[in-house]
Amino acid sequence: MSESVARLTARLAETAPGLRVESGPGALGQYAYDASNYRVPPQAVAFPRSTGDVVAVLWACKETGVPVTARGGGTSMAGNAVGPGVVLDFSRYMNRILDIDPVTGTARVQAGVVLDALSSATAPHGLTFGPDPSSHSRCTLGGMIGNDACGNRSVRHGRTSSHIEALEIVTADGVRAVADRVGLHPVDPEDAEHVARLEADVRRLIGDNLAPIRTELGRIPRQVSGYQLHHLLPEHGFDMARALVGTEGSCAVVTAATVRLVATAPASALLTLGYDDVVDAAEDVPEILRWNPTAVEGMDEAIVATMRARRGPDSVTGLPDGRAWLYVELDGDDEATVNARAAELLDVLKAQGRMTGGRVVESPAERRSLWRVREDGAGLAARLVDGGESWPGWEDSAVAPEDLAGYLRDFRKLLADHGLTGVMYGHFGAGCVHVRIDFDLATDEGRTAARRFLHEAAALVVAHGGTLSGEHGDGRARGELLEVMYSRRMIRAFAAFKEVFDPEGLLNPGVIVAPALLDADLALHQIQPLVTEFTFPHDEDGFAGAARRCVGVGRCRSDVGGVMCPSYRATGEENDSTRGRARLLQEMVRGETVQDGWRSTEVKDALDLCLSCKACSSDCPVGVDMATYKAEFLHQHYKGRLRPRSHYSLGWLPLSSALAGYAARPLNVLLRGPFGKLLARFGGVTTKRRIPAFASRRSLREALRKAKTGDPSKALLFVDSFTRAFRPEVAGAASRVLADAGIPCTAEEGLCCGLTWVSTGQLSVARRIMARTVAHLDNGDERPIIVAEPSCAATLKRDVPELLGTDAARRVADRVHTFTGALTDLAAQGWTPPPLPEDVVLQPHCHEYAAFKGRRPADLLRRLGVGKVDEAEGCCGLAGNFGFEKQHYDTSMAVADLALRPRLDGIDQDTPTVVVADGFSCATQIDHLAGDRGVRALHLAELLDPAADPSGETS
Repeated sequence: MSESVARLTARLAETAPGLRVESGPGALGQYAYDASNYRVPPQAVAFPRSTGDVVAVLWACKETGVPVTARGGGTSMAGNAVGPGVVLDFSRYMNRILDIDPVTGTARVQAGVVLDALSSATAPHGLTFGPDPSSHSRCTLGGMIGNDACGNRSVRHGRTSSHIEALEIVTADGVRAVADRVGLHPVDPEDAEHVARLEADVRRLIGDNLAPIRTELGRIPRQVSGYQLHHLLPEHGFDMARALVGTEGSCAVVTAATVRLVATAPASALLTLGYDDVVDAAEDVPEILRWNPTAVEGMDEAIVATMRARRGPDSVTGLPDGRAWLYVELDGDDEATVNARAAELLDVLKAQGRMTGGRVVESPAERRSLWRVREDGAGLAARLVDGGESWPGWEDSAVAPEDLAGYLRDFRKLLADHGLTGVMYGHFGAGCVHVRIDFDLATDEGRTAARRFLHEAAALVVAHGGTLSGEHGDGRARGELLEVMYSRRMIRAFAAFKEVFDPEGLLNPGVIVAPALLDADLALHQIQPLVTEFTFPHDEDGFAGAARRCVGVGRCRSDVGGVMCPSYRATGEENDSTRGRARLLQEMVRGETVQDGWRSTEVKDALDLCLSCKACSSDCPVGVDMATYKAEFLHQHYKGRLRPRSHYSLGWLPLSSALAGYAARPLNVLLRGPFGKLLARFGGVTTKRRIPAFASRRSLREALRKAKTGDPSKALLFVDSFTRAFRPEVAGAASRVLADAGIPCTAEEGLCCGLTWVSTGQLSVARRIMARTVAHLDNGDERPIIVAEPSCAATLKRDVPELLGTDAARRVADRVHTFTGALTDLAAQGWTPPPLPEDVVLQPHCHEYAAFKGRRPADLLRRLGVGKVDEAEGCCGLAGNFGFEKQHYDTSMAVADLALRPRLDGIDQDTPTVVVADGFSCATQIDHLAGDRGVRALHLAELLDPAADPSGETS
């Protein structure tokens, strides 16, 4: 810790005793990044709970000369949210909605409020906040104000600045003020003279620069670059609130805002239009804008291909043929009118002759899937299906919409001239293009080439009358290029404006005014490969390349949608997000902030609450697989060292449970008494859970014997360790159902996938177990391998080939199906199961969700006739060994509270309801939560078992 930070933290201990300040390698490593190309380690991170805390930080920073950077969700692509001093994270605690006034159509919110939270709160009033960036599930209002963010519906609602009534700010010297549509006002009367002087200085500055402000600013709808001083012109009423929007925290720190809301339309329609390329798509934009759409969004084929590869072919439906697409959304008062307008627009565009196809998307599910593709564009474009990497830096230029096609045509030529490839998407209706480019930012030669390209790109967009930035801000990526876009007099006016508010240059230095060089502080660097157990076949640089997948878009910080990231949803801490963990792994590889490599306690602590659910490998747009990274880290961290006791007691469970089967009855009696609690404590296992009862060897033999049909076998039923040891009845039911569905099978018993050794990081043992299993299964037999336990199926599908790296392992993996997958893909045509209940509560398994795309139990249940499937979308919280470990019990239950417990608590005792959970962990968690109410989870095989008692219901 530097002397200045030591003085600062000592000062804050006096002036803000409850303020949380972190300055260890863990926090500094995570907050050194946002979603840009830059890495700027701070000296400390503060988490204010009140405006008073913010004032205290700014006072202390002024006294010690330490810079301050305000941060929301940390999703900036231009380097706006990283800084070399104190980072103020508003998202953790200052995230309250202070007031909603439906009459005036306004809301007052703290800076850390996530946009989706505001939208959910205003929806009952028929209101929403107009700008809607693709990061709406995790971006904060403070961040949107900092960038002047726009979003997918900006052709209707414009920029954030158009929706701001007032900003509550703290100046660099700790003075609180309110900036509104007519000026600047003090919060404390004692500061009236100081605030009046600030306003007078600004008025003088505007008066001295009327001509350049009127001619250079506000020329096109998306002109975000620089400071928006034109809002302060006399003809605009000296709108100080709008002038401070888009200053990227470089003039004042925003703590709260009063925002104007807009009415939500009763009806809308979505058209998808296909084109040969993005230029053809852009040519149709002027005609589309004549129809007053709410959104006109574009993207190219690389994003769609990557989405389908990552989440399955069914993840993108509803697109017409083409290599580039536009989404066009229309709205109105009723569906019939809107649909008629959509059909009419489609006919007009067909007559234009550029489209390769087009349709009106009527299915709500298709609409959701299509919008998700567009919203994940930044991440999907970052790591494409072919493994190529692309980067921001020129990801936000904008021109007038009518000039978009010409600009794109010239821009593609510029890319080709420099030997670069760009993946394009963006807000075509507003003339804003997001493009990620395959720069080489790790070498001196590549950085020089990138610098040359960026200067030429800046000149090109200016020649087209455009702007460097259309909503992301200039940040560190484009501040240097402002001199290409603006006159020297305008640049001096920007500097003078900042100096009025921040004379010592402490607020977000290096941004807009006196900008850092665009190729300074780049995060990418050349690395030495690490020797690992996993092969990381999809990442060129092995483990380092895998960790580098994270580019900071922050979808893992969402509270809704998908499954990722359960630990972040439970704690709200960056340290417990997929992004936070990945950033620390990147720091570990780099060896600067985190200096002790695989032995790092900071990395171990960050990974501690990772449930290894694998949801990130599917939900993360760039395919981060934190479960695999954690397994590798634990293996390396504990190599040659004593491990936590639970790694032995739970990691070796397949072996101990196999032995337990020889004396299951007396052992179960023993474990239900005091000896069981003593054994749990000795093994590092929580005593708050019952140890599941072991099944005898005989019970498995009996279950499989009863399931025999005598039909020729068409598949192998892999009897995993959990099914064998704890619920052999599932093996029998699965065998009967498969036979009934036309897939008679032979049971393979006595093999193990190695899952528990993987999840506890004992990879050398896992390799031996896996090699034995693969040798047995890869014997020339090409029959499908069906696994009743989803986690074991996922291990055979993913971990076995990625750990062993052999052709034999890949051949075995290609044959693996979950039980749901087998019935979806292999069942005889026309097969119908026994009568099914009308209502089912379903807890899907995270590993099945991640590893077996498009094979969802919910879809199968609906197809088989279940009327209502109430799916607990999210992790159950037990997650194998995680929820059994003493130190993780509370987090396990907090995760269960997110989705599973509400579904179980909502079961009507008077309405028969079946609970289905294929995963043994999920079923065990359900028993722990609701077993005392008579709720028992069935495996899907038990529900479909033709020999079962039809009353498999809970009441």
